[in-house]
Amino acid sequence: MESVRISITAALSRSRLLAAGTLLAAVSVHLSPPAASAAPDPTPVRGSAVMGMGVLAHDGQGGLPAGTRATKTEGVDVSSYQGNVAWSTLWDSGVRWAYTKATEGTYYKNPYFTQQYSGPYNEGMVHAAYHFATPDTTGGATQADYFVDRGGGWSNDGKTLPGALDIEWNPYGDACYGKSQSAMVTWIRNFLNRYKARTGRAAVIYTATTWWTQCTGDYAGFAANPLWIARYASTAGTLPAGWTTYTMWQYTSTGPTVGDHDRFNGSTDKLKTFARG
Repeated sequence: MESVRISITAALSRSRLLAAGTLLAAVSVHLSPPAASAAPDPTPVRGSAVMGMGVLAHDGQGGLPAGTRATKTEGVDVSSYQGNVAWSTLWDSGVRWAYTKATEGTYYKNPYFTQQYSGPYNEGMVHAAYHFATPDTTGGATQADYFVDRGGGWSNDGKTLPGALDIEWNPYGDACYGKSQSAMVTWIRNFLNRYKARTGRAAVIYTATTWWTQCTGDYAGFAANPLWIARYASTAGTLPAGWTTYTMWQYTSTGPTVGDHDRFNGSTDKLKTFARG
């Protein structure tokens, strides 16, 4: 009997210990701080890049131009970010030209391209398309073909501007897309040469002076191409090497109706002359 009582006592002790251990584990879990959640990836999704998305982050914004509308013609640039655009509202506000993002790399076409490209044309504006370059994915000539084949061409109708190459900070990684300055110049040259061979027009180059200096070494050999300078300030500032004037200037990312507003360096008549080539 004594041995039975000892066995029962030992079993009860083990049972109490197990219960106590379970209770302590539950309390420990309850009192422990929650595991830190993984930080969100700041890298945007491929295809989501828009014209000028790096300008504000790298160059900042320092005021708006004053007293230039008499000699410069207002424009906008749009992408899928804006969705279906109120073109009549923009027309009524004085906007007379528009660029629409058509493509990026060789993997993306703007799903709103039709509305955003035909809309300004139907409203009476001069329209055009731009390509967001990703020199780390495929070659310049290949991307020029992709762009032209998906809406980036040019027609001599007096209402279509030449396509634009948007070459700026890489939103997905290294600012210069992992390329040396000479390799970047070669990539740009290959794009421009193929675009002109396909369309007969020199593509517009959209860029910022700080990026151009960093990633091309301030290369001066593309001045035959129209310059679209990006600078959110009261003046366009110092231009990249080779250019003595700009054709277009993206001066703000916070304009009315559509954030990205631009000025063509001349009257509406001059804009239409430029469109005809």
